[in-house]
Amino acid sequence: MVLGKRLQDLREKAGLSFEQAGRALDVTHATIRRMEKAEVGLKIPYVEKLLTTYGVTAPDEIGGFLALCREANRPGWWHNFRDVLPEWFSAFVSLEGEAAVIRAYEPHYVPGLLQVPSYAQAVLRAGLPNAAPEEIDRLVTLRVERQGLLDRPDAPLLWVVMDETVVRRPIGGREVMREQLGALIEATEAPNVRLQVIPFTAGPHPAMYGPFHIFRFHLKEIPDIAYTESLVGGAYFDDRDDVSAFLEALDRMCAQAAPAQSTKAILDGVRKEI
Repeated sequence: MVLGKRLQDLREKAGLSFEQAGRALDVTHATIRRMEKAEVGLKIPYVEKLLTTYGVTAPDEIGGFLALCREANRPGWWHNFRDVLPEWFSAFVSLEGEAAVIRAYEPHYVPGLLQVPSYAQAVLRAGLPNAAPEEIDRLVTLRVERQGLLDRPDAPLLWVVMDETVVRRPIGGREVMREQLGALIEATEAPNVRLQVIPFTAGPHPAMYGPFHIFRFHLKEIPDIAYTESLVGGAYFDDRDDVSAFLEALDRMCAQAAPAQSTKAILDGVRKEI
């Protein structure tokens, strides 16, 4: 995405249209557009030709750009899970790993980054009733490995708003729920995790239609990106107006939810009831 944005900036600075850039590569204008939108891989010969077309001639500058291209084309660690990881969700894992801030609303389950393995297994079994046990185990392993990003030196801020339903819905049995609530209580102590619960008594809120995530990045070339999911796939939004709608809804829900400093007491109270 960063390299695509930089190619767009270079093309516009050179005063060239999509069609003119496409003619330099003997490809359609749509191919150039997809390269800039990060919808296709960046082929090294194509990028090298485009840089020359855009007036970039310094060997060091070209070499640095091409090195970044090779890095961008290298499969991520989650590529090892491609046998069970849907293609549409691999982008989510990539964005999650690069984000500086991850904000989320969850009405049904504890978010994946905070799930203990036994809870994750119960959730996945319910969502994938026809999956083989080996597939479920692989998906649980993937989910646990994703959680490692919260312990990195440059770990993102994870700010989650959950409906009260999340902490009261019985998943996996009494012991699993007690373990999961204990893990959430522990997570509230982490400096980079902020949890809020919207109590039933708060009434309706702006996002009762379903869960979503918002990713924010250090790199200025990458805009905020919102993600929603359905039974058959995920959808990503980077248009400023679209993302603003998600942000506004989430801000309103944060105001309706119990303050983050009271979350530990809420979770502890629910655990004592189980």
